[in-house]
Amino acid sequence: MLASKYGNILTIILVIVIVAILVGTGFLVYNYVIKPNNNKRNIEAIAEFDKNVEETQSENPTEEENPTITPTESTGTPETAKKKTYYNGFVMVGYITIPKTNVKQPILDVVTPKSLDTAVAVLYPSNPQLNQPGNVVIVGHNYRNGQFFSNNKKLSTGDKVKIKDTTGTELTYTIYEIFETTEQDTSFYSRNTNGAIEVTLSTCTDDTKARTIILARVE
Repeated sequence: MLASKYGNILTIILVIVIVAILVGTGFLVYNYVIKPNNNKRNIEAIAEFDKNVEETQSENPTEEENPTITPTESTGTPETAKKKTYYNGFVMVGYITIPKTNVKQPILDVVTPKSLDTAVAVLYPSNPQLNQPGNVVIVGHNYRNGQFFSNNKKLSTGDKVKIKDTTGTELTYTIYEIFETTEQDTSFYSRNTNGAIEVTLSTCTDDTKARTIILARVE
């Protein structure tokens, strides 16, 4: 009986040690392999995005810069003439910078399980146009590891969010409201902004039972 009791205790201790080793190994692999690789890919994608925006601007001068070019003489409309930047197979419509939480992420044009494993993405509206009057909903995972929107819970009213779009315009948004709601709540998507340029950041809470919603506007 005694030997069996000690054997069970040793087994439990061994299991705990193995679990601790696996957790520690996973932590090291993520922090020293996966996370640096993800950061590198983000930096490369954003650099390529900026390059494509600059090339598009130089190849498609505005009417003020070259009044001799008319829409019918150009190589395409402003939309079709833009050079697209792809990140893991998805189109980048811009990128977001949140200085307080040290976030700089590509913004993808569609929400799918794969796109949300890659970066943050526009949930509303479809065919999104960033930095325009109205509201744009951007969603991102909360992996509780500092990536994507994991640290949105640290943001407060008055904090800043920057968004750069495909025209090369970067606007600064000020957070004016933060609240939690259910995953099914979409009431704030198409809210009337009275002509203001707004953005909504959405992510799940740490316990995944609700969503943290952040509203911000250009002032």
